[in-house]
Amino acid sequence: MPRDHLPNDRRATITDVAREAGTGKTSISRYLNGETGLLSKDLRERIEEAIARLDYRPNQMARGLKRGRNRLVGMLLADLTNPYSVEVLQGVEAACHAFGYMPLICHAANEVDLERRYLQLLSTYRVEGVIVNALGVKEETLETLARGGVPVVLVDRSIEGLVTDMVGLDNTAAVAAAIRHLTEQGFDELVFVVQPFTHVSSRRVREAAFRDTIVALGVSGATIVLDLDNVEQAAGALDGIDVCIEAARQRKRRIALFAANAPVALRVALHMKERHGADWQRGAALMCIDDSEWAELAGMTTVRQPTYTIGERAVEFLHERIEGAIVAPRECLLPGELVIRASTTQ
Repeated sequence: MPRDHLPNDRRATITDVAREAGTGKTSISRYLNGETGLLSKDLRERIEEAIARLDYRPNQMARGLKRGRNRLVGMLLADLTNPYSVEVLQGVEAACHAFGYMPLICHAANEVDLERRYLQLLSTYRVEGVIVNALGVKEETLETLARGGVPVVLVDRSIEGLVTDMVGLDNTAAVAAAIRHLTEQGFDELVFVVQPFTHVSSRRVREAAFRDTIVALGVSGATIVLDLDNVEQAAGALDGIDVCIEAARQRKRRIALFAANAPVALRVALHMKERHGADWQRGAALMCIDDSEWAELAGMTTVRQPTYTIGERAVEFLHERIEGAIVAPRECLLPGELVIRASTTQ
């Protein structure tokens, strides 16, 4: 039954291949599963020819479900517009390819309800594991997956009450290194600008590290919360930054703005340019965590995160859990790299 003898709307099945090769479906399954040593040379050739003639393509999903494995892993991302997420995803995809997994990417667009719905959807797809970089997903939602035998690895942020593997930046060390650099460059007034941090662990750790480090070094500083999703609040926060800059100018102090991530830094930079003109960096230095492409163009000092490695390591942890590893939950905190540019050295 050559391919052109099949109805136009039907794909060849394993039954068609068996009939064309003059053998049983068991032999076809063995061939497809790589058990060719159990088949004679003549039979292998007949099967190969039948598959070619029929243009047969096995249904990998169905085969995986029959064996209890489908090689699907889910990745839940809070914000795919954030360059950090894209770079982590690149590492995830590379590692998935190396281990033979197919990632299902779910973008929640910073919507907590959408995060929950995506996790429920991934459960129906019977994914073998899930990597989570989410905004507000609850511990009980992920515990449901874990109870069903689906391992979970967190990226960048922990979730209160959930004990599982986590991979991210060593935020405490990164913030401390950044502040030491600023003080060494003669800045004596620091402002840490961060999105609302109450419910996001990585933001909480960075803000706490900022406060602890300025106290330890005896440097004056303040935290300003900038909600990128609230226009009115953001306007007030940006006005607050202007007040800090003016106060520092009057006291003849050198002020530096330290943004908690690239989206915050971009919003601050755009505001500064709009408010103070093209030479706005003469009035205040700006640096941030995340080394986005525009940072180099703007000559902005950053702390570069090992984003690609974070994605790779998350998949490695997940693969080990899928393969049955029974070890205590691991927290892998990777070092950042201080990238010094003109914004803090002029």
